[in-house]
Amino acid sequence: ATLLFLYITVATVIGYKVQSAADPCGGVGVLGIAWAFGGMIFVLVYCTAGISGGHINPAVTFGLLLARKVSLLRAVMYIVAQCAGGIVGAGIVKGIMRDAYQANGGGANMVASGFSRGTALGAEIVGTFVLVYTASAPPSSTTRRPHGTTTGSSGSV
Repeated sequence: ATLLFLYITVATVIGYKVQSAADPCGGVGVLGIAWAFGGMIFVLVYCTAGISGGHINPAVTFGLLLARKVSLLRAVMYIVAQCAGGIVGAGIVKGIMRDAYQANGGGANMVASGFSRGTALGAEIVGTFVLVYTASAPPSSTTRRPHGTTTGSSGSV
């Protein structure tokens, strides 16, 4: 799942940068990138919720480990698989889009001008907290919530 997530999202970011460099009106735009990320999270969490609990992000797995919802062995195995999937997914993008990958920094995030690294780190911490909280929030004891509800809220984050 992490392999597919990284492959689709990194390719989308690189494709956006390549298209927008040549044509200011071309490309998917920032909104398209957001939809690609949210849509991939939605689909992959929904598809893997019954298998692995749907946490395709190591931060979510670590949060579930701290909440004692996942055993240490299972968490380590998931995190290793998630990191390996991320590396392979980025490697596939690099292999398919070699020139664009090199020219655009591999689709890596950069701190926008006007913001400090501390501000960017703070935003990452808050965003990661919201993602982990959303993914690990238990359903109410009086209602039964299907995993699609968590999937939708995770995808919208």
